[in-house]
This record gives sequence, structure tokens and C-alpha cells, in this order.
Amino acid sequence: MTAEKIGNGVEHLTTSGKFEIDGNSFDVDNNVWIIGDSSEVVLLDAPHDAEAIKKAVGDRNVVAILCTHSHNDHVNAAPAIAAAYDAPILLNPEDRVVWNLTYPDREPDGEIHDGETFTIGGIDLRAIHTPGHSPGSTVFYAPDIGTLFSGDTLFNGGPGATGPSYSDFSVLIEQLADKVFSLPGDTIVRTGHGDTTKVGDEAARLEEYRERGY
Repeated sequence: MTAEKIGNGVEHLTTSGKFEIDGNSFDVDNNVWIIGDSSEVVLLDAPHDAEAIKKAVGDRNVVAILCTHSHNDHVNAAPAIAAAYDAPILLNPEDRVVWNLTYPDREPDGEIHDGETFTIGGIDLRAIHTPGHSPGSTVFYAPDIGTLFSGDTLFNGGPGATGPSYSDFSVLIEQLADKVFSLPGDTIVRTGHGDTTKVGDEAARLEEYRERGY
């Protein structure tokens, strides 16, 4: 597994492992988004394979691990990466109840708040709290490069799953309608799993999402 350079300061890595929730286990492939330049980066999630992530980062400084949420398949390599690079793990505090399912004895190092902006390599990442998939789910909007990093809030073809504990479909749909689909329609959506999409393409399916009710 090697990182792909997307351009505009964005690199993409895929890692594979298990998503475990409510006594169930699923095989999953996760997207890791590395944002920055040749000297420093932030990671959007740190799933499954710490060695692959470290290889992709190399000797660059990891300023922070920004968690889109804390289901185990998005954070299970985070402590190892944090230790290797002396990097803080940051999480919306509303997601602590989910974080504790995986790490009851290890707290995150700091918090992410709605509207907070992180700047790395000349790219501004604005945190937008979008609960529903989990209580603290957060997407990161980079207006200068026309990109939304959506975690599991939004995928190509539908909203994130709301079957797991601490999820809420109606809340997620409200967040998408109010906060995500108000962004420019040509905004590229880089997701937590699977292929990219665009805000406008998914906004056009909103009523379909509502009818599905998942």
C-alpha cells in the first residue's frame, strides 16, 4: 500500500482491517487523507495499519491526527502514530462515548470544535460538526481547494450508516441538508470509505435518502 498524491497538498492511502461495533465485525477498507506539504502534515483519521501510514508520512512532522469520528476502524492506529510522531489525537468531545468503546483507558489529547480552522501547508480545514453517524462526527471543509473530507457522514451514493449504537438517521439527514448540501455543488467529497463524489450530486439525492430511511 502506497500513498497516492492527489495534488493540492492532498495524499490518499487505503488501509484494510475490521470495523467492530455492537458485537459485530466487518471487513472494511478505509481512506486515509494526508494533508500538508513536504515538511508537515495532518492526518484525517488513522485506521488499521500504523506502518503503512508511517511509510506514507515519512520524516515529515505530523501536526495532528484529526479524527472525523472514533469508530474503531478510524482510530485503531492513532495511538501508535501519535507516539511515533509526538502528535496529538484530536476529537470532537461529543464522540467520547464512542472513543471509550475502543480506548477506555486512553483519552484523546485535545478537542475539535465546530467552526474551528486548522491550517496546514497553506490549506485551511474548517471543522463542521455533523452528528448522526456518531455523536461527534465531524467533516472538514477546505474551501481553497474545493474539497470536503466527509469521514463517514457522507459517501458516494448515500449518507453514513446509522445502524450502530449512538447513531441517528434523522439527525444525520438534518445535518446533511443544513450544513453539507449548502456548500458549493462542485465541491469534491473525499470520503472515509470508497469513491469520491460531489456535494451537488449527493444533494440531488436527498429525498431519495429520506425515503430509504437507513
